[in-house]
Amino acid sequence: MANTVLASLMEENLNKVWSERNKAIRLSAIQALYGTDSGLFHVGHRTHGHQAINDSVTEVLKHMPEEFVFRLLKPVVINNNIGRLLWGIGPKGGAPVQTGMDIAIFQNDKIQALYVFLD
Repeated sequence: MANTVLASLMEENLNKVWSERNKAIRLSAIQALYGTDSGLFHVGHRTHGHQAINDSVTEVLKHMPEEFVFRLLKPVVINNNIGRLLWGIGPKGGAPVQTGMDIAIFQNDKIQALYVFLD
């Protein structure tokens, strides 16, 4: 799969999964972007499967104000089947109040594992 397609998967994940407050819409995006047995890994937390990933994202978003959105801080970098995305979250149009990095491992044109790091 071309690097631009994998980079797009990571950007879609940021916009359609992490920035989506509606659980049903988010689950559809997860099903489209992630492999069926994929995992989501935060420091000290891991989960597997579409519904568990959706539940984990819901829990994270519960602690964020409604007006906060995730945004890409730099272009996604792809190295073979691994991608890196630098993100920020904060009020739309404002400076990020938190930044971090996602590392994705791709398999069969989908995200197989997503590792989330906070700065």
